[in-house]
Amino acid sequence: MRYLILLIVTCCALAASAQKKPMPHGMVYGNKPDTSNIVPANRVEAFMDKKVRISSTVRGKVIRVTKPKGGWFEVDAGNGKIIAAHFRDYNVTTPVELKGKIVLIEGVAQKQFEASGKAKTGIKIDPKRRLTFEVKGLMVEK
Repeated sequence: MRYLILLIVTCCALAASAQKKPMPHGMVYGNKPDTSNIVPANRVEAFMDKKVRISSTVRGKVIRVTKPKGGWFEVDAGNGKIIAAHFRDYNVTTPVELKGKIVLIEGVAQKQFEASGKAKTGIKIDPKRRLTFEVKGLMVEK
C-alpha cells in the first residue's frame, strides 16, 4: 500500500513539473535583435515609404505561428494588415506558445505587389499580406 501511494505521489509530481512554462521575457531565437532603432509593426509600411526592401527591427504582436519548423509566423500590422514572417535560417523552430506575445524581430521587410496585366502565373497577393519579413533574430518582449 505504501508503494502504491509513493508511486502515485511521484507520478503527480512528475506531471506537475512537465507542464509547459510561460516563455520568459528576453528569450531569443536566432540572433539577438538590435534594439537601438525599433519600428512599431503598424508603422513599417509608412517607414518604408517608396522603398521595396529595408532592414530594420520591428516590434509587434504575433497573431499565430503557421509553421513552427523554419519559424513561420504572422505579426499584426494594424488596420487588418498582416506581416508574414519567417526565419532566414530554416533550422530555427518557433514554439506555438509565441501566439499573443509581443516580440522584437530583426531582419528584412519587403513589400509584395499584386501580379498585373497578363502575368503567366496569375498569382494574386492577398492585400492583407502585402508585407513579408525575413527574420534574422527574434526576442520575446512580453
